[in-house]
Amino acid sequence: MDDLLADFLTETNEGLAALDGALLKLEKAPDDRQTLSEIFRNVHTIKGTCGFLGLARLEKVAHAAENVLGRYREGTLQVTPEGITLILSALDGLKSIVAGLESTGSEPAGDDAPLIAALDAAWRGEAPALGAAAAEALFEAAPEPLASESPAPEPSAPAALARPEETEVTAAATPAAGGGPITPAQTIRVSVDVLEDLMTLVSELVLTRNQLLQLVRARSDAALTVPLQRLSHITSELQEGVMKTRMQPIGNAWQKLPRIVRDLANELGKKIELVMKGADTELDRQVLELIKDPLTHMVRNSGDHGLENPEQRRAAGKPDVGRITLNAYHEGGHIIIEIGDDGRGLSVDKIKAKVLSQGLTTEAELAGMSEREIQHFIFRAGFSTAAAVTSVSGRGVGMDVVKTNVEKIGGTIELRSVEGKGTTFFIKIPLTLAIVSALIVEAGGERFAVPQIGVVELVRAGGSVEGAQIERIHDTPVMRLRERLLPLVSLSRLLQLDQRPEEAGQEEGFVIVTQVGGNVFGIIVDKVFDTEEIVVKPVAPILRHVTMFSGNTILGDGSVIMILDPNGIARATGVGADGPTDELAQANAMLRGAGSGERTALLLFSAGDGTPKAVPLGLVARLEDLPVESIEHSGGKILVQYRGKLMPLVPMSGHWTPPEPGRRQAVLVFNDRDRAMGLMVDAILDVVEECLNIEGASEQPGFLGSSVICGKVTDVIDCSWWLHQAGDDWFRQRSEVAPFRLLLVEDSAFFRHLLVPGLGAAGYAVTAVNSGAEALRLREQGAMFDIVVSDIEMPDLDGLGLARAVRAEGPWRDLPMIALSGRMDHDRLRSAIAAGFNAGLGKSDRDALLAALGDCLAAQTLA
Repeated sequence: MDDLLADFLTETNEGLAALDGALLKLEKAPDDRQTLSEIFRNVHTIKGTCGFLGLARLEKVAHAAENVLGRYREGTLQVTPEGITLILSALDGLKSIVAGLESTGSEPAGDDAPLIAALDAAWRGEAPALGAAAAEALFEAAPEPLASESPAPEPSAPAALARPEETEVTAAATPAAGGGPITPAQTIRVSVDVLEDLMTLVSELVLTRNQLLQLVRARSDAALTVPLQRLSHITSELQEGVMKTRMQPIGNAWQKLPRIVRDLANELGKKIELVMKGADTELDRQVLELIKDPLTHMVRNSGDHGLENPEQRRAAGKPDVGRITLNAYHEGGHIIIEIGDDGRGLSVDKIKAKVLSQGLTTEAELAGMSEREIQHFIFRAGFSTAAAVTSVSGRGVGMDVVKTNVEKIGGTIELRSVEGKGTTFFIKIPLTLAIVSALIVEAGGERFAVPQIGVVELVRAGGSVEGAQIERIHDTPVMRLRERLLPLVSLSRLLQLDQRPEEAGQEEGFVIVTQVGGNVFGIIVDKVFDTEEIVVKPVAPILRHVTMFSGNTILGDGSVIMILDPNGIARATGVGADGPTDELAQANAMLRGAGSGERTALLLFSAGDGTPKAVPLGLVARLEDLPVESIEHSGGKILVQYRGKLMPLVPMSGHWTPPEPGRRQAVLVFNDRDRAMGLMVDAILDVVEECLNIEGASEQPGFLGSSVICGKVTDVIDCSWWLHQAGDDWFRQRSEVAPFRLLLVEDSAFFRHLLVPGLGAAGYAVTAVNSGAEALRLREQGAMFDIVVSDIEMPDLDGLGLARAVRAEGPWRDLPMIALSGRMDHDRLRSAIAAGFNAGLGKSDRDALLAALGDCLAAQTLA
C-alpha cells in the first residue's frame, strides 16, 4: 500500500498543478469544452483513486467539486468567475490535505463542511458564497509546506493541461486534430537520488577522461590515441544523456504563477495580464528548484509595486489592464529570464529619500552615483519604498533574497527601469551547476578557471601598435574598447601573486571582458590556455571568506585550481563601467535616449590657464601620450605619423613650442571613420559622470560655455570649433534658438555624441537613438517630440523609410522633420522631400541646421 500511496501522491500533485492553469484558461474561455472535459476528468480520477485508497476526506471534497464541474460540462450551469474561484478554493483544500498526507502518511484532521456546503449550493444553482473565514479554516489543519523545505515530487513529464501547446500526452491517448489517435509518450518514474548518484559518477568519469587525454598528449602514444578518442566520444554522449534526464522545462517553475497573479489582482483591485514566453526552455532540475522562489517574489513585486491600479493607468494614458511578462531563452550556454511590467517604474527620488532615511549612504556619495546605481539599492536587505506594509509586500524582504539566491547558483541579475514606463529584470543563470565549460587562464604563475557564462569576449592587449592598449588614468588601468573606456583589474595584483612594477602603456597580456549585472569590466591575465569542461567542487571552508572564488576543480594533470567568480571580483574591487553596454543601450533606447539632461561621462583635462576643461568622453576616441620627437611641422601645421597616416594636431593654448627631448605630450584623439585629429593638452585629470548643464554662451572661441563639474567651474569645449581648426570644415559656430523637444536619429555614434551637447547647449531637450526602428518604437511607447532630425543614410530602416512611416499614421504625422546627409545634393534633397521631410541639409553645415530648426518650429507654431 505504501507504493500505491506514493504513486497516488505523485500523480495527484501533477494533476492539481495542471488544474490551476486549466481553470484559469477556462475562466477566460468559458465555452472551451475540451479544457472543461480535461478538468472534469482530472478531478474524477482523483476522486476515484481516493475511494480506492480509503481517503475519505479527500474523496468528499473532490466529489463535491466534481458535481459542480459535471453541471458545467452538461451545460446546465454557466461558468462564472465566482464559480471558478469556488473550484480553485476546493483545489486549495485538496492541496492542503495532500500536503498533510504526504508529511504524516495519513489524512490530517479538519472541517471541510463550509467548503462542501458552498460547492453543494453552487451545484443546486445558488450563487457561490464561500467566505474568507471558511477558506482560512481550510488551511489551518495542514498548511502547504514551502517549496524550499519540501518540494513537490518532480513530474516525469509535463501534464497535458499544464502545457496545452504540446502534442505529447502522458495519460490516455487523445484524438488528434485530424481524427487519428496520438500514441502516449513512454515514461518511467526514477528517484531523484538515483539521477544525482548517476550524475556524480559521470562527473568523475569526465575527470578521468581529462586526465587520460593529458597523459596521451604528453607521451604521444599513437596506440592509445584511437581508443581514447572513442572513450572521450562515449563519455561526452553519456554526459549529455545524463544531463538530459536532469533537464526540465522552465514552465514547471511557472505553473503556480498564473494562479498567484489572479489572486493578487483580486486582492489589490487591479487588472493584470500575465504573458509567458519560452516556457519550453529547459534547464537543470537543481537550478529550476532554486529559481522558483525568486520568480515568485519578483512577479508579486511587479504586481504590487510595479503596476498601477486602473484609475492611475487611465490617468497616465495607459490601458486598464497591466501586463507582466515572463520570457526565457538560451543565450551562449546559459539561460536568460526576463521579468518585466509596463507599470510605474522605479522612482529615483523615492529611492534617494529612502536611502538617506536609512543611512545607507551620504548625500555627497548619492550625488555622485548614476541613476542605475541608485536603482540597485532595491537589492539591499530591508529596503522597500512601499508606503505601507501589506499582506503582499512592503516589509523589505524579497529582492535581496532574489539577488542572494541567483548569485548562489553563479548567476547575475540586472534591471532597467524608466519612471512611468515600467521595469524589467534580467536574470542570467547557468544551464547546470554540475559540469560547466570554463576558460583556463594563468596569472602570477597560477592557473585559474573562469566560467564561460561570465566571459563576454577575450582581447589581446599590448604588444602591437594596432592592438588594444592598456592605459592609465590616475593609476587605474583602463582600455578603450569600441568607443568606451573599460576599467581593468589585474588578477595577479588582486590576489597578491605578482608585485612587479609596470609602466603605463607597457603592459601586455590578455583581457577577459566580463559583465556583472549592468557593469562591464576587464580582468587582466598573463596567459590563456584552452576551454575545458570542468566538474565544479565546493570551496573548502577555510577559503569561503575569499569571495573571488566560487569553487575549485581538478584538471587533467591532477592539479587542483580555483574557479573565479566575476561577481566576487567586482565586489572586491568596486570596478565597473558606468552605464549599460552598447547592446543594452540600443535595446533600451525606446525608454532612455541619450538626452542632453542625462548624466554624461566627461573627460577632465588641463590646458593653458588654470581653469579645468571638459569634453564628453564619448567623443574622445583615444588618449595618447606621444613622445615629442614624433611630432613634426609641415606646411604650417603640426602633424604626427599616427597608425599609418598623418594626423593633424591642434594645441589648446593656440601655439606650441617643442619642449626638451625625452618629454611626452598628452593628446586627445578624435576620429570618425577615416578622419582623425589630435587636441594637444597639458594633462589628463579625471573621468567623471555629471549632468552636463551648460550655463551661458562663451565669448571665447572654441568653448560652448561653463558648467559646474565636481564642485568646480569648468569650461566645456566646442569640439566643432577645434575640428575646424584642424582643417576639416565639419561644423561651424552655434546660434541661439528657443527650447524644444528634439529627436535625433543618427546611426553614427560619433555624430550623435557631437550633436547632442551642442544642441543641448543651444536650448534643445535632445533624445538620440541609433536607427529608424528605435525611433518608431519610441512612438509606440507614447513618446512625444516637437521636431525630428534624421540621417537619411542608415542601415536597416533609413531616414526615408522612417519619414514615410511617420507620415502614414500615428501621433507624429504632423511633426516637422529635417533630413541630414553627409552630402545633400539635389537628388537626395528631392527624395527626402518626397518621403515627407520638411527640409534637407548636409551634416557639415551646423548654422544651416540651427536655422532650419528655427524655421520649421516657427512654421509649426504659426500653423
